[in-house]
Amino acid sequence: MQAMTKTNLNTFMFEKDKIEDITSVLSKGGLILYPTDTIWGVGCNACDKAAIDKIYQLKKRATSKNFVILVDSIEMLKKYVKEVPPRIETLLYYHSRPLTMVFEGARNLPDNLIASDNTIAIRIAQDDFCKELIGTFGFPLVATSANISSQPYPANFGEINSDIIKGVDYIVKIRRHEKTMGQPSVIAKILEDGELDFLRE
Repeated sequence: MQAMTKTNLNTFMFEKDKIEDITSVLSKGGLILYPTDTIWGVGCNACDKAAIDKIYQLKKRATSKNFVILVDSIEMLKKYVKEVPPRIETLLYYHSRPLTMVFEGARNLPDNLIASDNTIAIRIAQDDFCKELIGTFGFPLVATSANISSQPYPANFGEINSDIIKGVDYIVKIRRHEKTMGQPSVIAKILEDGELDFLRE
């Protein structure tokens, strides 16, 4: 059997979704419902303040509770935080589970995405679809669980609230039929002494 090339793999993975259709929605300030590297999430261009406000309204979420954003690489990450310590860079490469890091010195992002202490929660996507989407789009994506605030997060597509489904502009087609239980990422913050404080494991 002939080995599947990266190009053929991408064609296979995205045969039901055209990445250009999704990025077109994102570039116009639209919201998407998509499978992340953890659970199903609502997303938008993380550099679009108005689109971020739409997600707060859709989820009925307090604006004091900020969102996680996804990037596709260390290189993209460094555009949005002041510093990535070498130890953390190594950890992000080798951590076995999706790892969201809370960084100080957020930059180049709308103020409604940045916490009051100037921190931002960012994860480098491990999922091939997310990496392809973000890389093609060229900007990070908001990645917040596809639920109304205070309600349980959906473990699969079938558990997503109908109000969320109706409130987005594009629903990604892949992985809708998966029944496996999705889990949120690990969340950690760097302390002043350089140690990690795991906020969620």
